[in-house]
Amino acid sequence: MTQPSTIASRFLSHPNQLGVVAVGFNGGQMKKGVEAAPMALIESGLLTQLSEDLEYDIHHDNTVHYYEKDIPSEDQDPPHRNMKKPRAVSAVTERLSSQVYNYAKDGKFVLTLGGDHSIAIGTVSGTAKAIRERLGREMAVIWVDAHADINIPEMSPSGNIHGMPMAFLTRLAKEDKPDIFGWLKDEHIVSTRKLVYIGLRDVDRGEKKILRDNGIKAFSMHDIDRHGIGRVVEMALAYIGNDTPIHLSFDVDALDPQWAPSTGTPVRGGLTLREGDFICEAVHETGNLVAMDLVEVNPNLQETAGAAETIRAGCSLVRSALGDTLL
Repeated sequence: MTQPSTIASRFLSHPNQLGVVAVGFNGGQMKKGVEAAPMALIESGLLTQLSEDLEYDIHHDNTVHYYEKDIPSEDQDPPHRNMKKPRAVSAVTERLSSQVYNYAKDGKFVLTLGGDHSIAIGTVSGTAKAIRERLGREMAVIWVDAHADINIPEMSPSGNIHGMPMAFLTRLAKEDKPDIFGWLKDEHIVSTRKLVYIGLRDVDRGEKKILRDNGIKAFSMHDIDRHGIGRVVEMALAYIGNDTPIHLSFDVDALDPQWAPSTGTPVRGGLTLREGDFICEAVHETGNLVAMDLVEVNPNLQETAGAAETIRAGCSLVRSALGDTLL
């Protein structure tokens, strides 16, 4: 049996209480199947492992949320500013933001199982609001991903909103329409000074300019090759500072397709599974982690073996972030 971590969590009033939100949403991109990930992760035994092995008290409504009643029909959701399905993504993330907030405001750790990465508009905003209200301070985001997901809508090559969440969360992109992210307020927002990327290797030209112009701290696979994952994580955490709550948003495509083949936008040359686990372990060891997203597992894009390998990798990342250790 794995022994639970004894790391103190300084920003959680109930560190052994785990609020879980399962989000079966695929509207931020065009490939079907990612909505099946939460159930696949749960059926693989993830929540049981967290409860029995790591001794978390799980708070979960035993539901995978598909938000059918919140999603408008296609004819009611035309593109806007180059965004595909903007009203659907806005409605789902607004609802999700409230779900995450309701756990986070009570000082529980919040684990969200996606779903595509557009859901981070909801998860990060909900955590940020709770941290501001409960602790009166800013929150940092560590975004582990092959992609920067910080496209301004008009400059996005695809129009898929899963490539835009950090643009809206940092206010680099704004929209006033109430049904298209107009619900995002100042209390939901993350400062560009509190955002760190790890694992980038497929960044659009416009995004590179955004990162440079705004001084956003980003560690690409080139940096990991040069310095090693240990030094990169050390630099990332030093940049954030040791007195800042952290929301970890982990896209499984940060891993090389060798380890996570069943994902919508795989990019060769990524993290090994051990490097991914190490990031999660190191962030947990700070005692500052307050929330985690695991996104973009798509069980339908590979044959059974590839899907199972990706699900196992996702479970390993979550366990590592929640205190699982090798010894």
